[in-house]
Amino acid sequence: MDNKQECNPCPPTCCDMRGFLSFTIMWILRKKEMYGQEIADELEKMRGVKPNPGTLYPALQELEKQGIVETRKEGRKTIYTLTEAGHTGAMEACEYFCSVFGDIFSEYNEITAQR
Repeated sequence: MDNKQECNPCPPTCCDMRGFLSFTIMWILRKKEMYGQEIADELEKMRGVKPNPGTLYPALQELEKQGIVETRKEGRKTIYTLTEAGHTGAMEACEYFCSVFGDIFSEYNEITAQR
């Protein structure tokens, strides 16, 4: 049976949505290609905590294995680029995220507007 028929909303197949790290990496890379330290810096800006290399690089390797990101070397740096499948996956993951958490954001905005 197709995964989309089994649940509604269904998590995307492109990335692990449990900790949102893969999704967040994809969301960051949809803007521009980056090397690992740049990705870590962007994650720190978004989440308030910089991921350690033992967390970040395995996630990037998994995204590369799945065809979501491509890499190339520039000197000693590895540059990560979102593939076409990665761009599609980022939008699917965002759609899932919004469908699951959209009501929370709406309620929060209503509550804070009343203050």
